[in-house]
This record gives sequence, structure tokens and C-alpha cells, in this order.
Amino acid sequence: MGDVTPVLRICHLYPDLLNLYGDRGNIMVLAQRARWRGVDVAIVEVTLGGTAPSDADLYFLGGGEDRQQRIAADDLAARQGGPLTDAAAAGAVVLGVCGGYQLLGRFYRPAGGGDLPGVGLLDLWTEHPGAGSPRLIGNLVVQPAGDGPALIGFENHGGRTYLGPGARPLGRVVSGFGNNGRDGGEGAVAARVYGTYLHGPLLPKNPVFADRLIREAMERRYPGCELAPLPEVLEEQARASVLTRTGRPAGA
Repeated sequence: MGDVTPVLRICHLYPDLLNLYGDRGNIMVLAQRARWRGVDVAIVEVTLGGTAPSDADLYFLGGGEDRQQRIAADDLAARQGGPLTDAAAAGAVVLGVCGGYQLLGRFYRPAGGGDLPGVGLLDLWTEHPGAGSPRLIGNLVVQPAGDGPALIGFENHGGRTYLGPGARPLGRVVSGFGNNGRDGGEGAVAARVYGTYLHGPLLPKNPVFADRLIREAMERRYPGCELAPLPEVLEEQARASVLTRTGRPAGA
């Protein structure tokens, strides 16, 4: 990356509304893992009424309860759809978790009330099957498409997500429910837009995936950038603990 100190620009959308299960920890992990490698990090938090910057390298939406998700959905569709679509088209990384994942799709149809609009960055939709339907809760293990270690975390969602032809699953469910508990898929990806139901938060337990996002986010400005390896003792201990509870081998 030459003699110029590289900068990773992160936009955190609605940190005050969409922050279930420590989702803010995903931002902390991205920032720290970049800084350990000598990369400066600039984080912009966008709340209701604000507008996402068009020049960020990575955009993040966390999860929220139905009330918070509805508030965020209206603002997201009205203010952020254009900037997010333009940034994704230019190669930025977008990551949505749980409620944020649902809002990256076409719409979310809750059990009561009207549809929540999505921004349509992922070809998917989410429907709640209605009152009395069980929530999909528990530890979740996903084998990502292609190479790489299993993704691990915790899921807790009532909505069932279905993918259209323009998106592919982030991975295959090994243990847990995933998108809808039926088709064996979890999450979605299209270009550099990612969605998943993995909470816990996601990135502290999945450092390889965190580094993938950092590398892809930086490639636009710094083509060919490489990330130096980091010691992963604590991260591997956390992964081993979760995998043991799900009956999977610690090295999965």
C-alpha cells in the first residue's frame, strides 16, 4: 500500500436503534483488526435524519426489535437507499445482521402491520409466519460457500427469509435454523453485500470472515492490499467453546 498510511472508512447505520446482542462489537472488531495492521480507521455513525456518506468503504446495519426496526426501515428507505446502492455499485462492502439483513432485501412482512420496505440490495424477502409460530433460536453453525472455517454465532428471529435468483446463500446450515429452517441456507451474498442472522456478535467469533470484509473494503482504494496474519488465541478459544456446545469438532 506504499508509503501512505491507508485508511478504512466505516459507516455504522443506526447504532442507537439496531444494536441487539452486542452488534456494535462488529464495528469494534473491524476497527481494531485494521489498526493492528497499521491502518487508520474513520468511523461515521448515522442516526435518524442523517444521510450516509457516499465514500465509505464498509457500511454496517445491526439487528433490532420490531419497533426499532420499523423506525429504522422508514428512514433507511427514504434517506439511505440511494447512497447505499451507489456505494455498493462502486465496490463498497455492506453487511447487515438480523434486522439489518432483512432490511437489505426487498421487504419484511411482520405478523402485524404493513410491510417494512427494504433497500433492495439483496434479492430476498422476509415474512413472519404469524402469532404462535416458534422463533428460530439457538447457536448457529454455517459452512460458508467455498473455502474457509465454519461461521458461528447465535440466531434469534421470528421472520423467515427467502432468496430470489439474484442472491446466493452465505453458507449452508450445519447446526441451527438459518434463513427459514427449511431450505438449509443461511444468509445471503451478492457481490460485496452480505446479510446473515449470526449474532453474538458475529465478527469476534469469526476473525477470518472479519478479515475478508476488511480486505474487500480496502481493495477499492488500495488494489492488491494484503493483511498480515494476527495471533488468534482468544478467538480460537471462543470458537472452540461454541463448537463444543453444538457438538461440532473444535477445529471446524
